[in-house]
Parts: sequence; C-alpha cells; structure tokens
Amino acid sequence: MSIRELLFGPGRDWLSHTLSTAEHASSEQVVVLDDGTGLQLQDSGLLYLEPPSGRSNPNSESLIVSAGVHGNETAPIEVLNNLLNELMDGKWQLACPVLLILGNPPAMGANARFIDVNLNRLFGGAHRKPEYRGLPEAERAWSLERACEAFASRHPANLCHYDLHTAIRPSLREKFALYPFVEGRNIPASQIDFLLEADVDTLLLQHREGTTFASFSSTTLGAESFTVELGKVRPFGENDLGRFSGIANALRRRMKGEKPPQGSKPSDGITIFEVVHEILNTGDSFRFHVPDDVANFTLFDPGTVIWEDDTTCYRVGDRPEGIVFPNRHVPVGQRVGLMIRQRT
Repeated sequence: MSIRELLFGPGRDWLSHTLSTAEHASSEQVVVLDDGTGLQLQDSGLLYLEPPSGRSNPNSESLIVSAGVHGNETAPIEVLNNLLNELMDGKWQLACPVLLILGNPPAMGANARFIDVNLNRLFGGAHRKPEYRGLPEAERAWSLERACEAFASRHPANLCHYDLHTAIRPSLREKFALYPFVEGRNIPASQIDFLLEADVDTLLLQHREGTTFASFSSTTLGAESFTVELGKVRPFGENDLGRFSGIANALRRRMKGEKPPQGSKPSDGITIFEVVHEILNTGDSFRFHVPDDVANFTLFDPGTVIWEDDTTCYRVGDRPEGIVFPNRHVPVGQRVGLMIRQRT
C-alpha cells in the first residue's frame, strides 16, 4: 500500500479525503515519506508536515498555510493539494515545518461560503460569543486555534501564516493582501518581497485588531500573517491554476527552504493602501449607496455619500477613496465594507 493510501485511503488524496470526512473528525494518522519527512493527519483538513531531524532549514522559519476558510473559494485549496501531491510524489523535499489547513470542510463539500456563520469572523475567541454557541463553525474555529497554538509552541521561531482566499466579487486589483493590525508593527521587507514573488502587488494595512484567522495568528501567535486574495471564486474543477502559479511557486520555494529567485521584483513595486473608515450595518435605518456589482478598489470622488442612517452620513473626504469587500447582506453590527486610501 502506498504512503498516500495509508494516509488518505484507496484512490484518495488530501482534498478528496477532506471532502469525504467533512462532517466528522478523522482519526489521527501518521506516515513517513522515503526521505524521512513526517506527515501527521491531525483532523479533517488539518495536516502537519515535519522534515527529518538534521535536515537544514536555511530560512529558519515555520509556515502555516490555510485555504478553504470560505468553502467556495476553491483555487487556493487546489493549489495546496497540488503542492502536497508533489511532495508526496518525491518531486522535492521539505525543509521547514508546515501546518497545512483546509478551513471549512462542510462548506467546501456544499460549495458554500459557509454553513451557519462566516468562519473568518470567529477567531481570536469570537467563537465563544453566546450567539455562536453550538454551531459547527464555532467549534472549528476553536479547534483551528488550538492546532495553530500547538504548532507555534513547537516551532515559535520566524513563524509565518498565509491565509489564502479568492473574492466573491470582481476586483480592479486582482491579487492583494491584507496585513492585520498589531500596535507598533511594521511590515518586513522580506514579506513584501514574498508577496511580489507571488504576483501580489497590492497591500492593504488593517486599522484595528480583527477576528479573522490571520489576525488571530498575528496577535496571539506573534506570526507574520496575511490574508491573501488571489482572484475570483469558482467551483472545484473550473479554476485556471495557471493564474495561481505565482503563489504556488513562492510557497514551494519557501517550503523547500530556497532563497528568493534572482532578479526579484523591487520592493517599491507594491502599492499600499490604508483603511480610512469601516462601514458597519447599523440597523433598520442603514442605507448603503454602493451598487451590488461594484468591484473591489473602485474609487469614489470627494463628497460622495457612501452610507447613511437616521443619525449619520458618511461622505468621501477631500481625496478619492476606494472600497473593498462591499456586502450589504450582513447581519446588524457586522462589516459592510472598508473605505481605503492609497498611502502617499
């Protein structure tokens, strides 16, 4: 029986195994590749990779890479599955510890963003709120936090987390990353270089601590973390993975422990935006004046009314402002969108 069959069962790989075990935890399995790399299947969609002791880790880092926190964002899931298949087929060797995560298996199986509640709003302890008690996604957030904490405890040095997504709407900037807010922290040049290597040329600096997966790993684990948006939502099997070769190549290079490629793109090739206003659904009188089909990073002229209710009216300031993640169909109190401005 092959290593893949021992770990995932006959005829399966990690993705098909995760989809088949979406409704229940899988029993923990451990296998060792011919080169000594250990693979530990800790739960459905949760896989710990460890190179053999004594193998050089030139970049002295450890990686958490997640996808499928929103179940219908399938391209990054397929990217991670393909990288794992390459590793298991002996096409390259692992140099650093890695925790691979497929975040929401039930939603993946249903081709849905989520089942009961947005998983990417439940981290940093938000899953403990009374309104989420007993929901499977709250339990999943808790278990993912525990797995990441255990990984970080074992591999605390130079920890990085990349949470991979695709967007539910078009974007004028197809690939962009969000850098969670941590008081007093500046983004390292090496992280900008990695984003550019992955064909991500736009960076949005968050303005406050949030409840996303990347925010949790930044604030709780001290990781260099990013939410990385890589394109448009499509069902499994309909993705042009050639459009995701940048992130696949960059992650493979990091996992192999190789240095950045020669002739890397200059760090000033990235465009940086900052949040100037967070739009929240304020209740029954809330009125959002952005069309449902507007693309991320669409700019609005000074003075444009973006939203209002019976007591407040938000207008664009004295410089044009863009919008990202506009979505009027969220519960009261949740984020409807972010107004942003390019850093000068």
